[in-house]
Amino acid sequence: MSIAVAIDGPVGAGKSTIAKECANRLGFIYVDTGAMYRGIGLYCVRNGIGTRDGAAVEDALSQIKIEITLQDGTQHIILNGADVSEEIRLPEISMAASDVSAIPAVRAFLLDLQRGFADNNNVIMDGRDIGTVVLPDAEVKIYLTAGDEIRAKRRYDELVAKGKVVKYEDVLADLRQRDYNDMHRETAPLKQAEDAVLADTSELDFDGSVTLIENIIKSKAGM
Repeated sequence: MSIAVAIDGPVGAGKSTIAKECANRLGFIYVDTGAMYRGIGLYCVRNGIGTRDGAAVEDALSQIKIEITLQDGTQHIILNGADVSEEIRLPEISMAASDVSAIPAVRAFLLDLQRGFADNNNVIMDGRDIGTVVLPDAEVKIYLTAGDEIRAKRRYDELVAKGKVVKYEDVLADLRQRDYNDMHRETAPLKQAEDAVLADTSELDFDGSVTLIENIIKSKAGM
């Protein structure tokens, strides 16, 4: 029987990096659902499609093929045959992803792909609505968060380390806008599942955060 771990939380909480390291330690497959929405957002930006135009985005879905591949244990997002794992991390694509994720047709488009991974593998899957919508029966549910200024500083440092020229104030403003968008959208808004464990990493470094999440998973899954 496979074990599904659902990790939800706001942007910049460290879900991806923490979940990825926990998956490595536990021998699970890590699935970054946010990267799938980023892939659709990237396609729309590249093709001049308004990311808030629900009808236009829905029409474009027939032209989009999103695939997940694992290369040396690392997830890569393939958009129409091309690896876009780096491009989807740009700040402007983050906002595009937030926009398209509010469109019901987009969420339905990706749902089967996401659930298929969990049906056949031990997975740690992160996103905004994994425990509430995508995997409501997950054995382990965690709501991972941290203060908004702390999350913005982490995201800023991450972008600078990749050579991006950004301002902290802009990163913080974008993060707060994404928080608002994610929590107030009509379809599958970001919220803590009733049976999810709250994990606040504001006072923890990366290793401490990973250890916290790993211990929660082991406890809840009986490992």
